[in-house]
Amino acid sequence: MALLDLSDLGPDTFLGVSPPVGPQRVFGGQVASQALVAAGRTVDPARAVHSLHGYFVRPGDPAEPITYAVERVRDGRSFSVRRSVATQHGKTIFFMSASFHVPEEGLDHQAPAPRVVPGAKPSDSEEPGAPDDRVVPPPEELPTLLERLAPYPERARALALREMPIDVRYDGEPGWVRPGNRRPEPHQRVWMRIDGTLPDDPLLHACALTFASDLTLLDSVLSAHGEVWGPGGVIGASLDHAVWFHRPFRADEWLLYDCWSPSASDARGLATGRLFTRDGRHVASAVQEGLLRRVGG
Repeated sequence: MALLDLSDLGPDTFLGVSPPVGPQRVFGGQVASQALVAAGRTVDPARAVHSLHGYFVRPGDPAEPITYAVERVRDGRSFSVRRSVATQHGKTIFFMSASFHVPEEGLDHQAPAPRVVPGAKPSDSEEPGAPDDRVVPPPEELPTLLERLAPYPERARALALREMPIDVRYDGEPGWVRPGNRRPEPHQRVWMRIDGTLPDDPLLHACALTFASDLTLLDSVLSAHGEVWGPGGVIGASLDHAVWFHRPFRADEWLLYDCWSPSASDARGLATGRLFTRDGRHVASAVQEGLLRRVGG
């Protein structure tokens, strides 16, 4: 909540900060969610965000505040468009275009969601991109992130020092499991939710989902190759990120993030993900391209 509570610096200009303990550069989901907060504060609350498209230009410095300047591109009868630019030290580190829409009646359909079945086990019989009836276990049956990290004491200690506002539970192997323990899997599925109760503000829930959508998406590129983050595997950075919001949801309730990678080439990997509520409603979609380079052991 503190990360998403930007200070008002003047007309359409806001200031955001980073956590006191965190990574060496600003987490991409943080700057994207803060940029959306800034854009949303300049829009009529009756208009809900339906899409955002952002580019990561430079690494952010977590020790320095981030300034967000919003351009009011257009306010039409049904849509509002905003451009939100994040800067540090006088240079752009991220920029985003976001569109907001008044509620309307219209056509409504969605592709099938994975089925949530108690006791379900991971399957290795899927084909990339093809519709499938794979089942997934409910989140309560999957280990927490700290439980996953038990075999990796250094990572567990580092995680314990940081506040984890999002409960993340993998169905399958995470991207930081050692290469010898991984096998290629076309899909990666993760349950996630804000670990607490958020106020009833749709924009806040959209910003929280935007933050969370950057946590595991690129893992699906590694998953397709049985690769791993870090020494002996791959290092990476987000290049761009897009999210579409389809239906109402709460980010403090469990969402299933169904991710797969349609392509990787030229040291870049493309990943796409769908977010479903527990009862199978498709509430959002995300696409991200990342820079992925092999590193030595």
